[in-house]
Amino acid sequence: MNSTSRRHFLHSTAAASLGLTTLGLSRARAASPNGKLRVLSIGVVGTIGAADRKQVASHPDVEITGLCDVDSNYLAQAAKDHPNAFTSVDYREAFAKHADKFDAVIVSVPDHSHAPILLTAMAHNKHVYGQKPLVHQLAELVMVEQALKAKPQLVTQLGNQRMANPGRRAAVEILRQGQLGKAIEAYTWTGSPNPGQYFNFGKVLKEVPVVPPNLDWNLWLGPCAKMPYHEQLAPVKWRSWWEFGTNGLGDWGCHILDVIFFSYDELMSPVSVKTDCAEPADKNFHTNPCKSTVVYEVNSDKFAGKTFPIHYYDCNQQPSLEQMRIPEPIKGGNMTVVVCEKGTLTLEADGRLKIWRDGKMEEGLRMPGLPEFPRLNHWHAWVDNCLGRRTELRTPFKDAVRITEAVLLTVKATRFPGQELLWDKSKLAFTNNAEATKTIVRRDYRDGFAPPQVS
Repeated sequence: MNSTSRRHFLHSTAAASLGLTTLGLSRARAASPNGKLRVLSIGVVGTIGAADRKQVASHPDVEITGLCDVDSNYLAQAAKDHPNAFTSVDYREAFAKHADKFDAVIVSVPDHSHAPILLTAMAHNKHVYGQKPLVHQLAELVMVEQALKAKPQLVTQLGNQRMANPGRRAAVEILRQGQLGKAIEAYTWTGSPNPGQYFNFGKVLKEVPVVPPNLDWNLWLGPCAKMPYHEQLAPVKWRSWWEFGTNGLGDWGCHILDVIFFSYDELMSPVSVKTDCAEPADKNFHTNPCKSTVVYEVNSDKFAGKTFPIHYYDCNQQPSLEQMRIPEPIKGGNMTVVVCEKGTLTLEADGRLKIWRDGKMEEGLRMPGLPEFPRLNHWHAWVDNCLGRRTELRTPFKDAVRITEAVLLTVKATRFPGQELLWDKSKLAFTNNAEATKTIVRRDYRDGFAPPQVS
């Protein structure tokens, strides 16, 4: 099939498939006749794709029926694990030609392609497991919310697997019960980004004239404008690039902010963001180190004031002991700290939980009034819920939207360092900065890769 006819096939078939939703076929497909959940894995190896695929596949009631990746080497590697699965390099073709072969989709691809793929899945009535951050653009958050309203029967899950740890679940219970009194503010920080394998830390621009033969570069770019291949961009260092990743703040935000949003349902959408950094993010790269604050208006006796600030730092920057109201330094590189009137909760990413009251430390899991926390497999919980077995699910997209909104605001505000940007999500606008509204809220999608409207 030549490129012209292939594009026509994809567009016409996808349009026909999406048209089915207007005919009332909004019910998610049942599992296959053998009772298993049939899953399409998109992004089968990469930085997290292999782990997601293998964890989901380890559920006894899962069958991986499809594999999709723009890298033929990755596809061949995954096909050894699932020899009966169909393979495709183009996710659009996978939905257009094979939608009857799967019930659910894993989306483990670079950030810039999250929304186009997961919304395509929802438009085709497929349950979705999506990697963090949920989407790449602020406007895409509203697209996901609209899809959730249109498809309430679909089971969705964000890839913040650390929420399965008992310490993180206990932290939610402690804060929700108000055991430390009214909340004053929260401090969170990550050690990311770093000079390791996932980041183009030196901001190296190095075009390579020949794209690796195993990589479909056009499909990897997806919704973004065409550009030359850079070896310091794909396959793994895209997080540092403005158009493709969300840097350290986006990489870790959903892992350390999640507890705050599970604890306080009142934190729906912030009213402002201010990010301080030495220089603004440029057209190619994110910037760091950064210190950011998002502010929420609140009207609840759970909070000490009328606003609740969440401070979020990268590069292992930390607030002072006085700010956190604790007597000893914290060594953890990815931390959540909630300061309340009667004490401070400190929580490491892996779930190690401490409570500080009157200068003394208590083990968080020994706090009175906590329920039992049975073993929870994050990936298997998604599968169970897809199959109609209601279990604890952390984190469905409705909560992921709130978490990701805070994350994206801190990331995007690095284009306007030191400026308080007043945010109105209902208008998708910064009410005091027209330039910010114009440049950091949405993107122009390349033809053929825009997220579908889900109805």
